[in-house]
Amino acid sequence: MINKRVQARTNELLMSRVQHAMAEAGGHGSVGGIGSQVLPFAPRTASFGKVAVLLGGRSAEREVSLKSGHAVLAALQSSGVDAQAFDPAERELAELKAFDRVFIALHGRYGEDGTIQGALELMGIPYTGSGVLASALAMDKWRTKLVWQAAGVPTPRYAMLAEYTDFDQVVTELGLPLMVKPASEGSSIGMSKVMRAEDLKPAYALAARYDRLIFAEQFVSGVEYTAAILGDKALPLIRLETPHTFYDYDAKYVANDTRYICPCELAPQAERALQALALKAFELLGCQGWGRADLIVDTDGTPYFLELNTAPGMTDHSLVPMAARQAGLSFDQLVLRILEQAHVG
Repeated sequence: MINKRVQARTNELLMSRVQHAMAEAGGHGSVGGIGSQVLPFAPRTASFGKVAVLLGGRSAEREVSLKSGHAVLAALQSSGVDAQAFDPAERELAELKAFDRVFIALHGRYGEDGTIQGALELMGIPYTGSGVLASALAMDKWRTKLVWQAAGVPTPRYAMLAEYTDFDQVVTELGLPLMVKPASEGSSIGMSKVMRAEDLKPAYALAARYDRLIFAEQFVSGVEYTAAILGDKALPLIRLETPHTFYDYDAKYVANDTRYICPCELAPQAERALQALALKAFELLGCQGWGRADLIVDTDGTPYFLELNTAPGMTDHSLVPMAARQAGLSFDQLVLRILEQAHVG
């Protein structure tokens, strides 16, 4: 638990930092928090027609995608939707022409990076989540950071890495610890926390197994939050606590000692301000439908945005369903709301 005095100071500092960041990012905008409850929701499921749930795929996140997809499929079927599983690693995409709508539960490459979105656009099939450009942009953590930096959304300092990089100079410029990340992988695959200068190059080599673009990022010590986005609203924030060195793959999908605190215990005004900034980060990338922004608030109350997920996990360990429950939405209702927003273009 966070000490109450420390929490009060954090709330005070956070409000000041977020207001500054919002001003930098183009004004205060609207506050996106939807409170503790949402309006009743009863869509006409028959109007969805025949729905394909895309799952599995060919990325390094295939196993997580299978879990997400089967959970989504069960929710849709239990709600009376004519839904079927569709694994693009095992079937031809042309077969999707037999469906009226697509729920994208693919994670990583070929599912979250704009490629499947482009194919669905060409076929004129409505699909869930962000469009081609936003999906491709958000999948690339480096280019996401460039957009956020240009718009004034705070994100940790970083340096791109390659075989010829002066790794000692990177440590000198950014300090230790460092996070080393593949630019276009999710679920913390290929990521490392570097505590010693001599470990930076091996961490780069590990990340390079998964991507050609690798960067080292300043490690921000503080409290980690995640902000789920549904439509044009931010759901209640979740605070993450893990005994792991960082919120890695095991902490996300396997471990039972990761703590998810929701309500997040921030003062309401501070939470709403952070939600508004998360929405701004979401909108700047052109995202739509749903997603999840991950961030850390340091000891000075400054929020640092790490990444934006356009097709977040929907497993029993996943964060968007947790936030939705706090807002009064069951898993089935959440899935229906996402599907309702399916679009072309």
